[in-house]
Amino acid sequence: MTLLFAGILIFLGVHSVSIVAPAWRQRMVARLGESGWKGAYSLLSIAGFAMIVIGYGAARQAPELLYSPPGWTRHLAALLLLPVFPLLLSTYFPGAIKRAVGHPMLIATMLWAGAHLLGTTTRADLLLFGSFLGWALADWVSARGRPQRKHPGAPVWRFNDVIAVIGGIGLYLGFAMWAHLRMIGIAPFG
Repeated sequence: MTLLFAGILIFLGVHSVSIVAPAWRQRMVARLGESGWKGAYSLLSIAGFAMIVIGYGAARQAPELLYSPPGWTRHLAALLLLPVFPLLLSTYFPGAIKRAVGHPMLIATMLWAGAHLLGTTTRADLLLFGSFLGWALADWVSARGRPQRKHPGAPVWRFNDVIAVIGGIGLYLGFAMWAHLRMIGIAPFG
């Protein structure tokens, strides 16, 4: 559990710099250069993510059960997860969805974490998904008041929303029906 906690701290800490220390971030970009900053940011993110994966896997070997959710929460979780991949894709295929939502990746993260909290039962689940939900909510509130940086993505095109929705639903189905079991060890639909 310590490795999971440390990984979350590193991963979300790096991703929180714009929330808690935007001036420091700008100074570091000026000092290291854009490439140097992105390199350090990426290395810390990858290290934190690896620690999360390994720590969560280890915590699942000796789970500390907290509660037993009702069976219907699995269905609600599946419904809440349906827009996650379309929202993620709309981040990189900007169109009406991105304009309407503003920060689709953060909304997707909140939905992902919240949906998983509905059906999860262990201390590690609560730590992982609760941390991501809290971070995404804090970042969403913070992002509304700060200037937005340009992110890489496809040029604006009238079919971007179609790509995001159809591609996102395809990814959702592929992940729910096949990849989740292979990667996480849990079959969402039984």
